[in-house]
Amino acid sequence: MSAALAILLSALAMSVIVAVRYLIASGGFALATRVKHPGHYRGLDAQIRREIGWSLASAIIYGAPAGIVAWGWQHRGWTRIYDDWHAYPLWWLPVSVLVYLVIQDTWFYWTHRWMHRPAVFKRVHAVHHASRPPTAWAAMAFHPFEAVTLAVVIPLLVLLIPIHVAMLGLVLGVMTVMGVTNHMGWEMFPRFLWGGRVGAWLITASHHQRHHDAYRCNYGLYFRFWDRLCGTDQGVGDFAKHRPRGPRLDAAGGSEPGRAA
Repeated sequence: MSAALAILLSALAMSVIVAVRYLIASGGFALATRVKHPGHYRGLDAQIRREIGWSLASAIIYGAPAGIVAWGWQHRGWTRIYDDWHAYPLWWLPVSVLVYLVIQDTWFYWTHRWMHRPAVFKRVHAVHHASRPPTAWAAMAFHPFEAVTLAVVIPLLVLLIPIHVAMLGLVLGVMTVMGVTNHMGWEMFPRFLWGGRVGAWLITASHHQRHHDAYRCNYGLYFRFWDRLCGTDQGVGDFAKHRPRGPRLDAAGGSEPGRAA
């Protein structure tokens, strides 16, 4: 088998894995929502179908660089991924996870904030904000361009920063769980993680809900550091409203409520 064909098959396999991971995670939390808050997604069937469609398209985009990197790791040693627990000091295991999350959070904050510039929002990010209110199925509902900007982060990091394969799995697990739970419309974490001193620095659904309500704030992914430093942190949202008021966004394009495109 040629290298080109092997890379293509690896990319396709990884796309399937990402899609299945999305369906299991989003489906599981959607089921939890139905059990915990019956009727929470009532009347949103068409929106949910759209969220799933965009998310599966994003899975293909996420899978491509991941598959290339996975093949390179196994066959060419391109990456800094390692599987020997003693290849680096044990303290590096948790530190590497934190480093990856901080860098990913930083990239997300600044690209996300850029995507709220009117012209970019209308052409790209409006796809994600067409979900009003977002559901557990909206975690990967992105325009293809936005999906590309998000999909390249981890593949680039594994080329540069050493990480144990198990810790990489932990990073991907955190990314998946937080991506889904931050959009499902209710708070599953205990109050100290979103309302206390710890919560002053961490992002959960309560913080991200405020972003989907007000748009021009709360741009972070995992941590509130950049929002607080840059003056874009507006606290937590109000789940009681359930559906934000204002004109509904067209998935093909639109502007933020109260702002011209």
